[in-house]
Amino acid sequence: MKKLVVLLMSLSLVFLGACSLQPPEWAKPKGDKNPDDIKIGLSVSTLNNPFFVSMKEGVENEAAAQGMEVVVVDAQNDAAKQINDVEDLIQQGVDVLLINPTDSSAISTAVQSANSLGIPVVTLDRSAEKGEVATLVSSDNEKGGEMAGEYLVELLGEGAKVAELEGVPGASATRERGAGFHNIADEKLDVVAKQTANFDRTEGLNTMENIIQGNPDIEAVFAHNDEMALGAYQAIQSSGRDVLVVGFDGNDDAITSIKNGNLSATVAQQPEEIGKLAVQAGADVLQGKEVEDTIPVPLKLVTQESNLETEE
Repeated sequence: MKKLVVLLMSLSLVFLGACSLQPPEWAKPKGDKNPDDIKIGLSVSTLNNPFFVSMKEGVENEAAAQGMEVVVVDAQNDAAKQINDVEDLIQQGVDVLLINPTDSSAISTAVQSANSLGIPVVTLDRSAEKGEVATLVSSDNEKGGEMAGEYLVELLGEGAKVAELEGVPGASATRERGAGFHNIADEKLDVVAKQTANFDRTEGLNTMENIIQGNPDIEAVFAHNDEMALGAYQAIQSSGRDVLVVGFDGNDDAITSIKNGNLSATVAQQPEEIGKLAVQAGADVLQGKEVEDTIPVPLKLVTQESNLETEE
């Protein structure tokens, strides 16, 4: 019986060892690498969103300009898949990890795993709640939420009835954009409905249909990203109501919609610039240079009026 117990314990240890995140010796980061020797692992929350596609392209373009290799993985908005993706990147011997978290809390375990192996982590657009991150490259999401709220107050006046479409629960961008919006809305607007649509266009449409049915007198909606805003506009158009829609990101579809007089505005980010700056930050960290805890990327409010001014 004792021999059987010892055997089972030995097998358990072998199994746990096989499941370790430790990469082979040749794959462990060496540090102080030249840019053309650097292998970047990029984990994106989803490539089913034009904003994150542009961010990925920013990473790839800057990496190519510096002669770096990039391995890209798509989490498909699945936090568990993203953790597995990051583990795979570690096994492939990446020198630095660029992570755009699906869930800021869930990704913490993967960040801590990278920390234990000495692999620097840079987060893009969204933060990680735990673990050591060299820097966060992001727009000021809270400020962007405030910009959206101020715009609606300016157009509709104080006390206007508005709705809010929230992003993926647990994502730092959802919390920060919502917090910024409510910094203004809680004092100057009447938020009569607030529901998540997970940063998704189809969910934005379906959720907005439900909100309109329950709140036929709303005057505007703030969506935490352009995909939800575009879906919300479809629902509003089908209902025949006149409701202002403000999004967040500044993707091409949203800009076109604003030019056509459909969406009212978007708080525009610069996703390609986020990707570019993240690559530069990763290279700096690997070369022993100091980087700021947060690298901000400017925002701007895009409206039909501002588009017309630009064209003139």
